Amino acid sequence: MSNSVKPKKALGQHFLTDMGIAARIAATLDAYKELPVLEIGPGTGVLTQFLMESHPADKLTLVEIDTESVEWLKLHLPQPNPRIIEGDFLTLPFDEMLPGVSPACIIGNYPYNISSQIFFKVLDHKDRVACCSGMLQREVAERLAAKPGTKARGILSVLLQAWYDVEYLFTVSEHVFNPPPKVKSGVIRMTRNSVTDLGCDEALFKTVVKTTFGQRRKTIRNSVRALLPPQCSLADDALGSLRPEQLSVEQFVELTLRVAEMRGANKSAT
Repeated sequence: MSNSVKPKKALGQHFLTDMGIAARIAATLDAYKELPVLEIGPGTGVLTQFLMESHPADKLTLVEIDTESVEWLKLHLPQPNPRIIEGDFLTLPFDEMLPGVSPACIIGNYPYNISSQIFFKVLDHKDRVACCSGMLQREVAERLAAKPGTKARGILSVLLQAWYDVEYLFTVSEHVFNPPPKVKSGVIRMTRNSVTDLGCDEALFKTVVKTTFGQRRKTIRNSVRALLPPQCSLADDALGSLRPEQLSVEQFVELTLRVAEMRGANKSAT
């Protein structure tokens, strides 16, 4: 699909020019052809045109913040047009973009500068998002899929992997974009797993993950200290000697339960 829309640096736009790559990204949702699909930041529809080949237009919604791109899409996409919403995915109500209660999929060539925020919003609606795939900065993509014991592992790695099976699929060269970004890109797919309850307080789980990774050079016994009553410690706990990137989701659940236990015991004692 030809492109007469000028990429805007302020919006982090890098238009994909390789149709083969676009087709491969669209194919990450081939197992979900019956579900509604929301594409974030379609630009000039390079990815959209392939999504329209495998998903009915009435099940496809596009969210685009750039007015010029919205006008281009309305004029140049095959008929019937999918639903197009002009706005910011991060601020639009989720139910406005994907009405109803049925599961849906999210896909996009995500702007590098807001990709983490996008995935935090996906997490907020995890019970509605059956699959989320797409392209983002390779470093961030690797982080989302990072396994325990790897340096790339971080807050989003753990929070996402608690609810999703995250796959790093393939790397994309910087030379297939207009304008070329300064870094390579990575394509991931996140598939909702069977977890419905972590087995611990979810809000405290998030706090524990964020607190420990906020001091990732410290061992768990030191980084989690701020969450514990003054007289409590993880000095004798096996998890205490580890660093956050070494912990699995299950171990973070265990750690959260230990923190909750110590807090509860302290309240009982007072």
